Amino acid sequence: MTDETLRWRGGWARLGSWRGRADVAYLSVGADHPPTPEIVDRCLRLLRGRGYSAVVTSALAAADALPFLDAGFSVRERLHLLAHAMGDLPQPRHTTRRARKGDRAEVLELDHRSFDGFWRLDAGGLTNAIDATPSSRFRVVDGDDGLVAYAVTGRAGQHGYLQRLAVDPGARREGLGRAIVLDGLRWLRRHGATQALVNTQCDNAPALALYQSCGFRELPTGLCVMGRSL
Repeated sequence: MTDETLRWRGGWARLGSWRGRADVAYLSVGADHPPTPEIVDRCLRLLRGRGYSAVVTSALAAADALPFLDAGFSVRERLHLLAHAMGDLPQPRHTTRRARKGDRAEVLELDHRSFDGFWRLDAGGLTNAIDATPSSRFRVVDGDDGLVAYAVTGRAGQHGYLQRLAVDPGARREGLGRAIVLDGLRWLRRHGATQALVNTQCDNAPALALYQSCGFRELPTGLCVMGRSL
């Protein structure tokens, strides 16, 4: 099924299949102002009409989550939210290169090795991560037997976002994650970003440690992914 976008003054919601599944939908929100209860209800009616039996949201801040709580959603995952002030950014110790279209299948294989089922991307999810911001940087690291790391970094004005990062489980603790994070941060700073944000699952201690080692600082209020049956 194709994605659909609903727009309102100050925001939008994108609706589509969650990780390629026919029964679960995603509802991704981008907004200066959270959706009204009427917009959330319209989204749910559209998804029911397309045959979905459940829906999960993108990562939401506390204020943005309120209309979804009122609509019967509950928290599925809690996430740390971290910010980088774009200060000291040393030169990465590993070489990255621009990802090519021919790399995408291997990138998805790497992603599946790096995440459990709930968080794995399909081809549509990867495209959404790349297209989520007006400009983006999609980089990979080559190993002896294929790709060993990739990252998608996005920029919207002065705001930067580390949208996705994966390092092959067999190549961790070699500085690859740090290198590709620094590569994205340096790109953001060159293009005028004054802050970068990243989120990670609350139980993902290695990722949290990596981001903190790169200069990210945890914010007092995190994010959550919400869901409900339809």
